[in-house]
Amino acid sequence: MDSANTTTTTKTTKTTKTTNTTKTMNATAAGNTTLAPATPATPAVPATPAAPAAANAEQIRFDTKIAVLLREDLETWQRLNVTAFLVSGLGTELPEVIGEPYEDADGVPCLPMFRQPVLVFEGTKETLKTAHARVLSRSLPRAVFTSDLFATGNDRDNRAAVRAVPTADLDLVGLALYGPKNAVDKVLKGARMHP
Repeated sequence: MDSANTTTTTKTTKTTKTTNTTKTMNATAAGNTTLAPATPATPAVPATPAAPAAANAEQIRFDTKIAVLLREDLETWQRLNVTAFLVSGLGTELPEVIGEPYEDADGVPCLPMFRQPVLVFEGTKETLKTAHARVLSRSLPRAVFTSDLFATGNDRDNRAAVRAVPTADLDLVGLALYGPKNAVDKVLKGARMHP
C-alpha cells in the first residue's frame, strides 16, 4: 500500500507541470477520489534559452555613424523604399561598415549586415539641401535619392535621372552618409530623429 501511494505521489508531481486535470486523473486512477475537480492551469512557459555570451559582454561603441536623412513629406512606402536604396550604397563602397555573416542555431547562414546601428532622421526640403551641401564640403561618403527616382524602375534609369540634374538643383528626398560621429552630427544639424 505504501508503494502505491509513493507511485501516485510521483505521478502527481511529474504531471503538475502540464495541467491540474492530468493530476486529478492520475490521482483518481490510483483510487484517490477525494480530490476536488481540477481547474485549468496556465500552460507551462518553455524555458528561455540562455543569452549568447556576447550579449553579456561590454557594449561596443563606435566612433563613426551611419545616418539616413529623409524629407518629412514622404509617404510611408516612400520612406522605406528610399532608406533601403540609400543604405545599399554604403555597404558596396565601404566594406568596413559590414559585419560578419549571420548564422542561426541550426547552422543556416544568412548574409552579413551593417556592423553598427543606422540612425534615421527627417527634415524639411531645406534641411536636406543644407545637409547635402555640408556632406559635400566635408567629403563624406554619401548616397542620394531624388524625387525623380520614384518614376524609374531600374539602376540605369536611376543613374541617368541623377546625372541629368546639376548638384544645386537636385530635388533630394533622401541622403545617407557615413563618417566620424561629430562630422555626421554637424551635417545633420537641424534634422530630427525619425519618429
